[in-house]
Amino acid sequence: MKTQQGASVVKSCKWRSRTEALNCLYGLFSAKDRVLVTIDPDPDSIGAALALKRLLWHKVQSTTIGMVRPIRRLNNLAMTRLLRLPLKEIDEGRLEEFDKFFLVDGQPHHHPLFSKLSYTAVFDHHPLTDNTVEAPFVDIRPDYGATSTIFTEYLKCASVKPSQTLATALIYGIKTDTRNFERHTLEEDVRAFGYLFPLANHNILRKIEISDLALGDLKVFRRAIENKKVVKDRIFAHLNEVDTPDILVVIADFLLKVHDISWSIVSGIHEGKLVVIVRNDGYRKDAGRSLKRAFESLGSAGGHKAMGRAEIPVDNLRTVLKRVTPGTIEKFVRSALSPHS
Repeated sequence: MKTQQGASVVKSCKWRSRTEALNCLYGLFSAKDRVLVTIDPDPDSIGAALALKRLLWHKVQSTTIGMVRPIRRLNNLAMTRLLRLPLKEIDEGRLEEFDKFFLVDGQPHHHPLFSKLSYTAVFDHHPLTDNTVEAPFVDIRPDYGATSTIFTEYLKCASVKPSQTLATALIYGIKTDTRNFERHTLEEDVRAFGYLFPLANHNILRKIEISDLALGDLKVFRRAIENKKVVKDRIFAHLNEVDTPDILVVIADFLLKVHDISWSIVSGIHEGKLVVIVRNDGYRKDAGRSLKRAFESLGSAGGHKAMGRAEIPVDNLRTVLKRVTPGTIEKFVRSALSPHS
């Protein structure tokens, strides 16, 4: 297998073409296998998982798409409802019911449950932050804008024409992870989009894309605007407790639209963790690297050049803060990610 950006991948198939890769993948299971495809649900992972399920149709006994957490973001809820997607939350007590495990749009170290499973195949487009990913089949392409692009290529290779539902899910995954081709995009992403465009339901796609906010979210927006701090070209907003970290993503995207702002950093506390979301304009910047430098010693951190995320257990903050309060947390985040840092 070919890897990018110096990635070291072990126990993987090697192939010279996409057809050879597909045949290698198909050789890893039997018709009696019950497959669990694990995802941390977002549009890209959902679209890619649906494509994998289609590729395995009639080749295994069953394919289940399992989520490590419930969907809370409104766009994604609209997506699953309008497209009637067959997604289930993973029941750790029933994992023995499956013979093979596939990981899509993620790597084993990205979630505690992922790290517990022995994967037959791993597919992703995120940077390889852990130097080795052990699986019989590994396809990690950090240069790609979306995992949905990777699976669109597999579908074409298999001569499988996506249904309208699948095409809509895949095209939304590509649009979301490339931010409508404004960040981290290859020609392959554009080509996949062009292939899927005439096959997708654009009325449903539009409904999904505009389902951003609940009425109660407007109060959180007001808190963000009232609490904002601007340091040179960076805007910070700490929201303390939030019902879902997804609102931090929406607000970070919104604040980046402010004139003369090149970085937006929005943080909040959710289920005992400090979540920090970073967005920037992508020009000579690296959000993932900045987050890793600032927070990796305290929790998980990483991302792409224009976007990143860190999650830090609040208890870990006690090693760097004398008192853990909303005010000290806000100052800690601002100090760690201000231009002088």
